[in-house]
Amino acid sequence: MKISMEREIELPSGITATMTKNSVTIKGKVELTRKINDPLVKIKTENNKITLTCKKGTKRQKRMMNSFAAHIKNMIEGVQKPFQYRLKVCSGHFPMNVSTSGNQLIIKNFLGEKSPRTLTLKQGTTVKIEGDQILVESHDKDLAGAMASDIELLTSKSNKDLRVFQDGIYITEKAGKKVFEQ
Repeated sequence: MKISMEREIELPSGITATMTKNSVTIKGKVELTRKINDPLVKIKTENNKITLTCKKGTKRQKRMMNSFAAHIKNMIEGVQKPFQYRLKVCSGHFPMNVSTSGNQLIIKNFLGEKSPRTLTLKQGTTVKIEGDQILVESHDKDLAGAMASDIELLTSKSNKDLRVFQDGIYITEKAGKKVFEQ
């Protein structure tokens, strides 16, 4: 059944939003832009509000509107303060050495490997290493999550018994929400 839907998002003071044909730009302390493309969902900004509307929408358009609204809310939160992901370095068998050099993350002596594992850091993220903790920060929530996931996947183990080989880097906190209790 097709129905008309509308959703409004309030903008806090000091934050502005602009629309182009297929993208939304939110400005605060920083500027974030995201492509939003659905031919039936219309987005407009006026009176410090972002309004998403859809005439004759189906369940698919309702899902798209809710996804767009969630992305816009994350952008509004991100321009105010950066999202933080925390990872923990766990090394039981071999002492692992994690460092950054320029835009590279380098992991040495992972499971006794002679060659280091390297990862190129994504532009727009910052990675800080404090002892056995790694902090990933970005104003874009998707970018911060992707960077934390890439770091975790860098220490993936294949053909090993995970009950014995527990070494690696694991996400412990996602944007302020605990994943594991330490």
